[in-house]
Amino acid sequence: MNACLAFSPDVLRIDAVAETDRIVASIRDVVFRLLDRKGAVIDVSGGIDSSVVTFLCARALGKDRVLVLFTPEAESCPDRLRLGQLVAGASGVQSLTEDLSAILTAAQCYDRRDETLMRVIPGYRRGSKCRVVLPSVRQPQRHTLFSVIVQSLDGQAQWVRLSPKDYQSVIAALSFKQRARNMIEYYYADLFQFAVVGTVNRLQYDQGFFVKNGDGAADLKPIAHLYQSQVYQLADYLGIPEEIRRQPPANDTYPLAQSENEAYLMLAPEKMDICLYGKNNGIRAADLSAAVGLDADQVQLVYEAIQTKRAEAKYLRAAPVLVGEVAEV
Repeated sequence: MNACLAFSPDVLRIDAVAETDRIVASIRDVVFRLLDRKGAVIDVSGGIDSSVVTFLCARALGKDRVLVLFTPEAESCPDRLRLGQLVAGASGVQSLTEDLSAILTAAQCYDRRDETLMRVIPGYRRGSKCRVVLPSVRQPQRHTLFSVIVQSLDGQAQWVRLSPKDYQSVIAALSFKQRARNMIEYYYADLFQFAVVGTVNRLQYDQGFFVKNGDGAADLKPIAHLYQSQVYQLADYLGIPEEIRRQPPANDTYPLAQSENEAYLMLAPEKMDICLYGKNNGIRAADLSAAVGLDADQVQLVYEAIQTKRAEAKYLRAAPVLVGEVAEV
């Protein structure tokens, strides 16, 4: 890519037919030959990524060799389960529902989070709805401190900035949710000798928008090389139900609805795609600004945030480290 040229959205267009065929062949080879498994287990949220992975696995392995799991819990949006069931019905695969509420209660997931919020937010009570948000790049400050929005039992909203320590405390507690889901995935993987198939896309994988040993743990990640917009292109080709294709990417972790850009990204995913592509291909901030509706300084701020999160994500993606050689005889 010539850095002197302005960005064109066409560079993110893919041949959906050829890419589908390539991924399907890879899934089949990895699951049956490399991993010697009999099928695939996928945790399905009803979002675009898990829906596309489900359809790809059904093509690659056969509908009877794919099991999708619905793992709601006490704070899940009820619509996510309905959309997940829509995916299972449209793809024709098997499905099971496992409610995680009891597991998360026993692990004190909700209590640990609430203890932090009660300490930092006057008047916070257990049962109040909340979500954590990241400032938009359009806001004047150059920090990346998170804030929490709380909706009290009487419907009043309160916005409070979190210190890094308090933010990490909330995240550490809520990460139980992704890790419990992964635990259930591997239970069924062991039971049926299936492989666990992950659903992270390139933007999430690159920027660390996943939980280590949670939704980041899988035997195969078939769309981790695809930008979010490219996943939508595959969804169109595969015939994912229109209602799911219309849904913006969301994070079903907090009691209050939360978009991905509120949770971790500085912009909406389709614009973050463009910025990530620009960063990866050496496109100057000034040459990218028109494509994302920002000025050059704001694009540069996103570039800097991408690099920071990319460095942090190295730990999340890292395999266990051995300090001595383990030779196979």
